[in-house]
Amino acid sequence: MKNTDAVWEIVDNKAPDFCDLSDQVWDAPEVNYEEYRSSAAHAARLEAEGFRITRNVAGLPTAIMGEAGEGGPVIAILGEYDALPGLSQEAGVAEERPIVENGNGHGCGHNLLGAGSMLAAAAVKDYLAANNIPGRIRYYGCPAEEGGSSKGFMVRAGVFDDVDIAICWHPAAFVGVNNPISLACNELNFHFSGRASHAAATPHLGRSALDAVELMNVGVNYLREHMPSTARIHYAITETGGHSPNVVQARATVRYLIRARELPDLMELVDRVKDVAAGAALMTGTSVRSEVISGDANLVGNTPLEELMHAHIERIGLPDFDDADRAIAAKFQETFTPADIKASFARFGLKPRASVSLCDVIFPPNAGDGTIVGSTDVGTVSWVVPTVQMRGATYAIGTPGHSWQLVAQGKLAAAHKGMTQAAKVMASTAADLIARPDLIEAAKADFAERLVDTPFVNPIPDDVEPPLPATQPETSHVA
Repeated sequence: MKNTDAVWEIVDNKAPDFCDLSDQVWDAPEVNYEEYRSSAAHAARLEAEGFRITRNVAGLPTAIMGEAGEGGPVIAILGEYDALPGLSQEAGVAEERPIVENGNGHGCGHNLLGAGSMLAAAAVKDYLAANNIPGRIRYYGCPAEEGGSSKGFMVRAGVFDDVDIAICWHPAAFVGVNNPISLACNELNFHFSGRASHAAATPHLGRSALDAVELMNVGVNYLREHMPSTARIHYAITETGGHSPNVVQARATVRYLIRARELPDLMELVDRVKDVAAGAALMTGTSVRSEVISGDANLVGNTPLEELMHAHIERIGLPDFDDADRAIAAKFQETFTPADIKASFARFGLKPRASVSLCDVIFPPNAGDGTIVGSTDVGTVSWVVPTVQMRGATYAIGTPGHSWQLVAQGKLAAAHKGMTQAAKVMASTAADLIARPDLIEAAKADFAERLVDTPFVNPIPDDVEPPLPATQPETSHVA
């Protein structure tokens, strides 16, 4: 690690440009597979930094890849830039104040995620060139993490096949190596078809697709008692078949998000939900067709990579938050519930402490009990490449995920400081890996051992296409 201080200096020198990139993406929040301006902004920054750019990666119009360096190992740093619907919010104000009613907002910090990852990659690029070190650094701009599973489609297309190690991060309330526990998931539509009829005059001739949806939901709710406690099932009725109660609805659709701790458990649970849907169709005299929309594998850990990244976090230390940063964070904490703050500490295995508004401690490896977890398409990458991820402190302790409060903090000085600190960790971790082939070999050995009894099955079937928007901007320079 003796040369990594030089990488940190490069990060510091480049940070202002990448904080501007993060703010630019925050200002133009775009949802799944519609990140045209955000992707173009990332491509422009890659060009300015001198990367070799590949556009339309895996056939995804908003996916990009920038590569630099020659020979040696290939280290990938993963970025994202998609936003969430319905979370429009003014920056820096601790009260709900949408910019656009029902507009989009960066409620998961992906404006910081993508810019911070590219900052790390750009620093490694310059470090390798300055020291004539063989090796290739890649920045992958990955769209549609929020339910679009772009990395799963990218894995299926083979874009990570020649990558030796993948590195990434995510904004959070605390700093540390991410505990590699997430839920594998599949998102499916269940389309029911029946027969329309007059609900009063000839109800006996109708076959209600909406009844089938309701019975399926009841059946799945009974299923909850008989599935693992770590599994999760959520649903939303997306088509009711109409608005007239005097018509027996011939069409109805319900969308399910099914989650489980491990990929094999997910496959089994999906089959059980499909059985419930078939039963609902049988009871109502309708037919049902299921359609996979997206899917993520659970995260596969890697002890050598996690130990290496933790060592770099310890060396770098916490972001340099000042009294002004903590005062603003405290204002946001006034909008949280005590349960929000308690859960934020618990997620990282920490005891709640009063009057602490911003991160002041590095959480230990394998922190938390694994009960407060979601899903991520980084998980799918981790099944084909040894992968490590960190959490970087960018917002007030207790900030709910996917909230207006998280959006409002996305352009604050504290967010930029946390992003820069994460970039330093990722850059120095990558530099060490390129300089130390033994570290890569240790990571690959750990990776192979974990998968020896569980072969990878992509939760996105081969015949499923990414849910791209029907229309795309007419520009030749969309990344």
